[in-house]
Amino acid sequence: MDTMLIRERYKVVRVLEAQEYYAFMEAVDIQDRENNTCLLNVYEGPLLRRYLDCFEQMSDCPGFQRIFLAGESLVAVFDECLGRTIDEVFYLGAEHNWKTRLVYTELLLHKALSLANLPPLVSCAAFLSENVFVDLPGDRVRLRYRVRPMEDMNRRELALLAGDQVKKILLGGFSAPEEELVFLNRLDDGSFESVVQLYSLWHAEREKLQTAYEEREERNPVSRTFCDLGRAIRRKARKRR
Repeated sequence: MDTMLIRERYKVVRVLEAQEYYAFMEAVDIQDRENNTCLLNVYEGPLLRRYLDCFEQMSDCPGFQRIFLAGESLVAVFDECLGRTIDEVFYLGAEHNWKTRLVYTELLLHKALSLANLPPLVSCAAFLSENVFVDLPGDRVRLRYRVRPMEDMNRRELALLAGDQVKKILLGGFSAPEEELVFLNRLDDGSFESVVQLYSLWHAEREKLQTAYEEREERNPVSRTFCDLGRAIRRKARKRR
């Protein structure tokens, strides 16, 4: 297959997705001294004007490099993003202690907060599970900007997506304190109008969660088990009402 070269600069290595009017590619910047890999989002037809207006508002996005027109296509260039997705790290049954889970909840919501001023077409696409990458160990959450076309996105959708990702980290299981369950219930009610409101709630509740976990850890194993069991019974009773 012939090598695809875009604007005499980006040598396409792989086409990761191709649909009508949109493609997502991995490329090498041959004009870069280190031949760094980058990611290309390519839009055509009715998507071109829509995303041109969108990417002209991207000055606050650290992973964004540039946009340009190539023939009848709009190309948006982003930094490469490697690693493991959130679903590969915080899967059901993954054994992470509560300290790790609190740290990564903070990192995730801080990352979501950093997208608050970006166009929802970009921020919501970046917060899909396939694009949220976790470095563990490393204490870092990164985003891959695979900006697939999405319909009817707004700032509230970003808060909902961020909440869905948080629920993968904070499981609210048998041993979770009541404070964590209350916080997760607030995520489920979908009342946040923006990710700023969601982060504000987390900022107000984080210390309570940490204190509750520390107090649980200080109990002896028998007392801890009875407290967990009592909490589970009360929770079940409330659901029956």
